[in-house]
Amino acid sequence: MILEEAKRVIRVEAEALLALAESLNSEFAKAVDLIMSAQGRVVVTGMGKSGIICQKIASTFSSTGTPAFFLHPAEGIHGDLGMIMKGDVVIAVSNSGETEEVVRILPVIKRIGAKLISMSGNAGSTLAKAADVFLEIAIKEEACPLGLAPTASTTATLAMGDALAVALLVTRGFKAEDFALFHPGGALGKKLILRVEDLMHSGDAVPLVSEEVLMREALFVITSRGLGITGVIDSQGSLQGVITDGDLRRALEKGADILNATAGDMMSRNPKRIAAGDLAAKALQRMEEHSITSLFVFSDSSAAQPVGIIHLHDLLKAGLA
Repeated sequence: MILEEAKRVIRVEAEALLALAESLNSEFAKAVDLIMSAQGRVVVTGMGKSGIICQKIASTFSSTGTPAFFLHPAEGIHGDLGMIMKGDVVIAVSNSGETEEVVRILPVIKRIGAKLISMSGNAGSTLAKAADVFLEIAIKEEACPLGLAPTASTTATLAMGDALAVALLVTRGFKAEDFALFHPGGALGKKLILRVEDLMHSGDAVPLVSEEVLMREALFVITSRGLGITGVIDSQGSLQGVITDGDLRRALEKGADILNATAGDMMSRNPKRIAAGDLAAKALQRMEEHSITSLFVFSDSSAAQPVGIIHLHDLLKAGLA
């Protein structure tokens, strides 16, 4: 019984979203154009459950390149309307379109000179008629069996807000690097900000040997650097291959005389590489893709001489894996 009710709720809300997608029209494009051409910010306002959704919409806008903030309409009529300026765009949300606190601030919004985008489930409402652009968020039914608690209607409102935010993001050409500027903290910030050059080992810490050295010397380098690998370079310092502790185990299993072999004999050619300026998250992705634990780092994609090395443990310590 409980599971069936939960499934019904999710189906009702899913159907509301599908219907919303089908109902989108040229007004949506007008809303995007209006926000893109605005000289000011986006002010999102609504009461009750709609107000909570408005806070999320404003937050999503701000984190994706569209400066926005939430204005509580009840506080607005007691002084906070001073936060709105000419050149701003106000997105006012009310499912009925007749919410008293929202309707009361509409004349002031017009007087200030801000543009109004209305989101409502009632195309004939006061809020809809006052709008410069009207986005209809009508639903067939609420998921609440009593038809009282905002459920499908708030889900539709949230989806419309997300659709606007993403459409604006795409229109602005907003990139991951831009997103990173607004998310410097936590795991997400690390993935978007940390570069390979921030975590790599460089200078004398980079395990490198020449092709001609005997493996007994190469073994010392592998052990002393503590990364389980060494790069093998030619006389110009260009990376020709790598030797890993895994390579050594496999050679021993085959009975090879590794101590008297040269590094050039033992190395694996065409090692995987990464650029110093690449995101550290990209290094992790490449390691996972090729089932390896280290990447030699180069100044750019065409460079032949390594400038560093990054190990899986470096990414783990940074909280990226």
